[in-house]
Amino acid sequence: MTYDIKSMAVIGVGIMGSGIAQIAAQSGHTTYLYDTKAGAAEQAKDKLAATFQKLVDKNKITTEQAAAANKNLVVAHQLEDLKDCDLIVEAIIERLDIKQSLMQQLEAVVSEHTILASNTSSLSITAIAANCNRPERVAGFHFFNPVPLMKVVEVIQGLKTDPAIIKALIELSRAFGHRPVVAKDTPGFIINHAGRAYGTEALKILNENVCDISEIDRILRDGVGFRMGPFELMDLTGLDVSHPVMESIYHQYYEEARYKPNPLTKQMLEAKQLGRKVKQGFYNYATGEKTGEQPAKFVERLAQYPRVWVAADFLDDKKQLEDYLTQQNIDIDTNPEPQTDSLCLLACYGEDTTQAAIRLRVNPEQAIAIDMLYGIAKHRTLMPSLVTKTEYRQAAHSIFNLDGGMVSMINESIGFVAQRVLAMVINLGCDIAQQNIATVDDINAAVRLGLGYPFGPIEWGDQVGSQKILLILNRITALTHDPRYRPSPWLQRRVALHLPLTFTYES
Repeated sequence: MTYDIKSMAVIGVGIMGSGIAQIAAQSGHTTYLYDTKAGAAEQAKDKLAATFQKLVDKNKITTEQAAAANKNLVVAHQLEDLKDCDLIVEAIIERLDIKQSLMQQLEAVVSEHTILASNTSSLSITAIAANCNRPERVAGFHFFNPVPLMKVVEVIQGLKTDPAIIKALIELSRAFGHRPVVAKDTPGFIINHAGRAYGTEALKILNENVCDISEIDRILRDGVGFRMGPFELMDLTGLDVSHPVMESIYHQYYEEARYKPNPLTKQMLEAKQLGRKVKQGFYNYATGEKTGEQPAKFVERLAQYPRVWVAADFLDDKKQLEDYLTQQNIDIDTNPEPQTDSLCLLACYGEDTTQAAIRLRVNPEQAIAIDMLYGIAKHRTLMPSLVTKTEYRQAAHSIFNLDGGMVSMINESIGFVAQRVLAMVINLGCDIAQQNIATVDDINAAVRLGLGYPFGPIEWGDQVGSQKILLILNRITALTHDPRYRPSPWLQRRVALHLPLTFTYES
């Protein structure tokens, strides 16, 4: 059968529920508001009326559109008032037993054609529908806060969900002005699943004492192009929200190494050091603004620079570095092997400076590695070996400050900060595609819109170079024997066949 959604209800009128009701009413759908708390639905209707007036005052909508939206909102006083709705969306507490009970109550009230949807962010749609007489009518309809501004919604198909319902929810999403992304019923769906790599790898890097919180945020924000650094983001979200999600997805995937949480966030959660909401997280917010971030260090121009010998895993990186050095009037050592007094600049992937120096047969006391994964246009990450001499550290830092660019000098890491984090983000996106949780297009769109990344993970792999990502993962896996870094088959096949990661086979 086909479903034509004209009227709907939202059960639970907190921030999420009210947001869903707002976009539903504004898109012309009769929208019932229901909450078990006395007076909550009436208060939500009044707040939405005030919201519509603010939008009028800002010239976002007309007075007529506000009046129409207000007219579309109806307060429901009991579940029986929802019996004629085409769709009911629950946005209540994240407890499986309570959601299951609500679905059973609704089945006793509504018509056989009513769609029952859950806005759950972490629970299985199949499990929510398990006790229903007609589990095929239950689907996931997961929005993001704030709903009117976050223009993406996950449409989740449980094991028994009728495909016609998925089609109807896709059409409804577009009527709301949101981008629907369709996902299988798997832990974290698309967005919470894909988002696991960013924070968990940053925390692992921090635990390994590669560099401090400020430097990790700076590299990933100013260098790679994330809107916020991972620690800034966790402070904004709050560890009371983000840490349970980390643990939930880790356990739901039966302790899969890719999703392993970090003891630090558990400790901070227990200490109630949650982030902005309590004025203390990874940074301090006692004044209302973030404090505690260490400024980037600059090294002034030196009286004299050593010659620089350049080695790179990829020729384009070598050319970019030599062009920069030439522009800054730095002499380049063009010998096949470096001179005994040359600074050895190593553009390597997936290894630390010591390993790269040994592989390239250069003296680690002269070696500095540089991360070329995101180029050197704005920001540069340098990594000396454990024994690199101070004069070479200073010279390398100063050389890459000469044009005013920002430099992060980190301790040795098997793979740089950006390489590790970005490789994990891209690899996880490839793994989601490999599991057929969603289409490549939906994975990329979901991550761009839901997480605010500059690219979707799979298209990002093509943008930075899939060969480089695979090299990073293969080397880190070989050096650490940690299964979290094992490359996805999706990635391996496409690199082997010289295909873009976004390539999908159609028979």
